[in-house]
Amino acid sequence: MTPVHFSFTSAFILGLMGLAFHRTHLLSALLCLEGMMLSLYIALSVWALQLETSGFSSAPMLLLAFSACEASAGLAILVATARTHGTDRLQSLNLLRC
Repeated sequence: MTPVHFSFTSAFILGLMGLAFHRTHLLSALLCLEGMMLSLYIALSVWALQLETSGFSSAPMLLLAFSACEASAGLAILVATARTHGTDRLQSLNLLRC
């Protein structure tokens, strides 16, 4: 495993572990998701550069567009949660109650 592969693999695993074990605030969960998406973007970009084909060159941009949509939806949920519940703590949210 090259150092480049090790770095984005470890960044993805750290984001996944942060999402799994440190779920106190919605903002920290969203930041972990963004870190995971950024490591996937870097991995896909490096993979497209290593293959040297033009067919995979649009895939990182598509992933980046989906990541931006995910971030905007997450921030909208964060603002709506903070307005209705007054906090972004995940333990205080009840998903069965609107």
